[in-house]
Parts: sequence; structure tokens; C-alpha cells
Amino acid sequence: MKRALITGITGQDGSLLAEFLLERDYKVFGFARRESWIRPNNASHLADKVTVLFGDMSEGVDIVTALQDSKPHEIYNLASQSRPGESWDRAPETLMINGMGAIRLFEAVRHTCPDARVYHASSSEMFGSAKTIPQNEDTAFNPANPYAAAKVYAHQMVRICRESYGLFISSGILFNHESERRPLHFVTQKIAYGAACAALGIKDSQDLNERGHPIVEQGRLALGNLDVARDWGHASDFVRAMWLMLQQDKPDDFVVGTGKLHTLRDLCKVAYEGVGLNWADHVVSDPELVRPLETGQTLADASKARRILHWEPTISFEDMVKTMVEAQVERLNSRPRC
Repeated sequence: MKRALITGITGQDGSLLAEFLLERDYKVFGFARRESWIRPNNASHLADKVTVLFGDMSEGVDIVTALQDSKPHEIYNLASQSRPGESWDRAPETLMINGMGAIRLFEAVRHTCPDARVYHASSSEMFGSAKTIPQNEDTAFNPANPYAAAKVYAHQMVRICRESYGLFISSGILFNHESERRPLHFVTQKIAYGAACAALGIKDSQDLNERGHPIVEQGRLALGNLDVARDWGHASDFVRAMWLMLQQDKPDDFVVGTGKLHTLRDLCKVAYEGVGLNWADHVVSDPELVRPLETGQTLADASKARRILHWEPTISFEDMVKTMVEAQVERLNSRPRC
């Protein structure tokens, strides 16, 4: 039986990947902070199916102990401070987790289990204000926020560790990927939540945004720049690509994305139309929510992944958004009304 260790198992990708591996008869270990695991999280329903090892990505000893206890054949490094917008206020923490945490893991693998295969989650945010569209594995990085800068550092260390020590580390340059498991601080989930509130006639939501205000206030959802365009896919397709990378004969870097561009306006339109409403009646643009430096248009050229991994996305943008809205409607309906 193959053994896999997933850092960041409580997140969207970690929980979906754990389910994917369990379906393939893996023995799955999760690495998480104790406080993240004991509260409800995306992987709570897997508590009796996975073995959770507690620790912190900022502590090298914790990582080594997790590797010694799990003896993994495959390691999936998904632990991250995953909010690009919030990284402006938490730049040191973002570098510590997204950058140095990855390096600690690679070093621990080198000394503890050098034959293990490692997947590292890089990000399309690394392209930042890209000079060329679409982006592939050879496109120059131009990070536009602290999150992206930390990801670039870790991504470059993947290559250095591969070439210097012969480690099997593959990096997935992941474009935006969503699901109903996204936390509410992600803009895609806010839009799904806003559409659900509108469908249910909720004018002032119980859930708050990053400024401490209701996400939906007086019947309006406040967003930043509505012209922001991204390549959005469903997270379940992306975790399948992660696994495929570690089944290859040699490690490499792969861009993973749908190759289709959509704006926030498009996302709002699909979300609100799914509940029979006009998004323009419920969404406003707030200049205070615009990032200091916005990432440019990022569009995936995933031809290498298609050619080598035989990977294709299976869930459309429209189906992804509709599923997220339906999940929010169900969640709000199950909540006691005040």
C-alpha cells in the first residue's frame, strides 16, 4: 500500500486530494496545526480515514518528525498562507510559510526520505503582470504581491534541489481553482455567497468580510475591480493533475489551468443568473477593495500537461460556479434564522 503525506490537509485542495488518494487505496497522512484540525474543517469528515500528524511548517523538527512517522512514498506540499490580498498585511508570515516552509520540507526530505516523490504547489500568481499571454512553464515571473514573491522563491528552490540533490520534486504552477470548499474570504466564494443571500432574500448577512462588515450589506455585495480576469477551474480537476505528476518517470514543472479567461463580471453573471437574478442589481465595486498592485491577466497554456500527463479539465466554469452557489444556498438554509 502506498503511503502519502499531505501538508495543508484541512484546506480545499488537501481535503479533495485526500479523498482522491483514499479512493486509490493509499494510506493517507495529514500534516496540520492542532488548532486547525480540532475545529471544523474541509477534512473533518475524513477523521476516521486518515492519520493526522500535528506540527507547524515553520518548525523543521515538526516536519522531520512527520516524515519519520509517516514514511511516505509521496508527499504533497499544499500548506500555504493562501490569500494573495492578505499577504500585504502578513508579508513576513507569508514568506515564512510559503517560502521557508517549503525549503524546510525539501531539506527534511533530503535527509530523511530522499527516495520519496514530492509535489509542490506553485501558483499562477508568480506571473504577476505577465508580459505575454498565455503563460507556460517558460514564461518569466513578475510577482505583484508578497504571496507571489514567496511562491517564486519556493518554486526556484524546487529546481535547485532537483538539480543539486537529485530529489524527485515536481511543481504544479496552478491557475485559479475553486470549489464549494473555498473559505469565504476568497472572492469566488463571496460571489457564490452573495448570490445565495440574494436568492433567499437576506439583506444583511451574518458572515463578515475582511473589514468586519456583513459580506452582503443592505442587499449589496461589495467587490473590488470587476474587470479582473482569471483562468478558473474546478479544484477536483487540479488535484488529479498533482497526482499524475508524481506518477511520471521523472520530475518536472507543469502549468495547470483551463486555458479559458473569465472576468469577475462573468463570474457574477453566472452566479446570479443561476438563481434567476440580474447580478448588476446586487453587486457594487468598492475602490477600497482594490489591491495596491493587481496581478495582470493570467491565462494558462497547459499544453505540456495535456501532452505528458494526459490531463484535461472535466468541469466547466459555469458548472463550477453553479455548484458553489447551490452549496451556499444549502448552507444558509440549514442555518437558524434570527
